[in-house]
Amino acid sequence: MSLLRVKSVETLYLDRIRALCGVSLEIERGEIFAVLGPNGAGKTTLLRTIAGLLPDQPARGVIELDGERIDRLRPEAIARLGVVYVPEDRGLFRELTVEENLRLGLWGKGEILRDTYAMFRSSPSALDKRRRRSQAESSRCWRWGAHCCGRPRLLLLDEPSLGLAPQMAKVVFDALRDISSAGTAIVLVEQNARLALRIARRAAILETGRIALEGSAQELLDHPDVREVYLGMCAAPIAQKAWRLHRKRRRW
Repeated sequence: MSLLRVKSVETLYLDRIRALCGVSLEIERGEIFAVLGPNGAGKTTLLRTIAGLLPDQPARGVIELDGERIDRLRPEAIARLGVVYVPEDRGLFRELTVEENLRLGLWGKGEILRDTYAMFRSSPSALDKRRRRSQAESSRCWRWGAHCCGRPRLLLLDEPSLGLAPQMAKVVFDALRDISSAGTAIVLVEQNARLALRIARRAAILETGRIALEGSAQELLDHPDVREVYLGMCAAPIAQKAWRLHRKRRRW
């Protein structure tokens, strides 16, 4: 049985704007599932719908966690079932250091705090930054690291590489592999398609609230439209003068 099952989910804004239109997904235990797509495609809405953060949503469809329906449950009830949502925004106290922000968020959870330090021990630069004032890069990295080490059953990650230097992003994605191998399923929303497909087992393209393409990470990496639209790899060179007139006819 799949850990997470999303079936024909529709999410509405203002009772009339469809942000998700019949989205269906199944996530296995310990799997990293990447969700790619342009801005406004509904990627964050998908995560927030699963986490129960949108009142009275989904309007239609079923969301099950380990065979138990969780759609329309309150977010705190879903969190108690082991679903952790790490949003894109930072939500940090700028006057505190990185380490102080971390300790505040993990008050009374010493074991998880030790796990977070262990996760970033392989990156001396990350450890060196923990006593500086809340910088966007290092604070965000440590903040979601604390969530990851809480041993959730399902981790919903929204743009974890946003604002991170390439070296730090690599540390983050390597850590995601370790978290997944420990049994946590991860739904990864990410703009950096190359990074996401490098660690994911399966992936989907979400466009205008619909699943346009789904398959293994390797299948999407090999797909000519994914390579051009999301990886910037054209099959044939295009003359500079003709670039503005070039429109790829997608096969999905």
